[in-house]
Amino acid sequence: MTTSVSKATETGCASASRVLRLEADALMRLADTLGAPFEMALNCLASVQGRVVVTGMGKSGHIAKKIVATLASTGTPAQFVHPGEASHGDLGMIARNDGVIALSNSGETSELADLIAYTRRFSIPLIAITRNANSTLAEQADILLQLPSAPEACPLGLAPTTSTTMMLALGDALAVALYERRGFSATDFYVFHPGGQLGRQLLLVANIMHKGAELPVAPTGTPMANVILAMTRWRFGCVGILDDKGLLAGIITDGDLRRHMNPELLAAAAETIMTRNPKTIRPGALVAEAIGQMNTLAITTLFVTEDGKPIGIIHIHDCLRTGVA
Repeated sequence: MTTSVSKATETGCASASRVLRLEADALMRLADTLGAPFEMALNCLASVQGRVVVTGMGKSGHIAKKIVATLASTGTPAQFVHPGEASHGDLGMIARNDGVIALSNSGETSELADLIAYTRRFSIPLIAITRNANSTLAEQADILLQLPSAPEACPLGLAPTTSTTMMLALGDALAVALYERRGFSATDFYVFHPGGQLGRQLLLVANIMHKGAELPVAPTGTPMANVILAMTRWRFGCVGILDDKGLLAGIITDGDLRRHMNPELLAAAAETIMTRNPKTIRPGALVAEAIGQMNTLAITTLFVTEDGKPIGIIHIHDCLRTGVA
């Protein structure tokens, strides 16, 4: 029994390896064929004022939905339109300032006919992703992104495998190239991914910092007796000291209190005790960066500043509660 199971495992691994190698080879061939048509498609999509509509039937339709999700999450408004439903009213989802990407390995998917005709009638840009350059879809499209001829990984050569992998990868390539061209930032990415682990990884300091009345600050000249009361009130273990322009001149921590403990401490002015030029962080920094900075410096709080003025404070416990660490 053990031997037969082992042989079955070997056979399964060999089959899986064949599939992966066939698809990987097809992707390499696809990468080598990118050129002027890809640049044209990129320019076309970048100029679309409305949405990028992606469509396809069957397995191509599933891939189209994933491409839509990737485009939308990286700053390109997009939506999926089912070609069959399009013929029964959903063509109304496609506006004249939209652009269309149609997926079909054969290029002869009958359900796409009405949608293709609609784009031609209203001069809506149409990008075709297909293997067949002589197909109806390819000939009617404004731009053809042709898939290289490659065998499907299915032993019968029938189930869409290699072809859909290439479509998916090409969609990713378009989405990434578009957002790089637009300068899509981590901050922009967080706007579309506020939930889950990805959202936590992209969480900004500004999203969790304490501000306003919660900001533990005092002006220079404040007696240390009042600074200690303020430190007790806010419970961050520190107080920021502001100069006459409202800039963060220094910081006093509970560690500073222990180091300067003497009979004259309570009457001393804050600036005689404070640590000057304290470490700070910008509001647009990732929480992960703040954690790294606090770990490196062996501190538990950071003031958040803009142009030298404190606008917030972040504590290591705030960071840990987000689940980033």
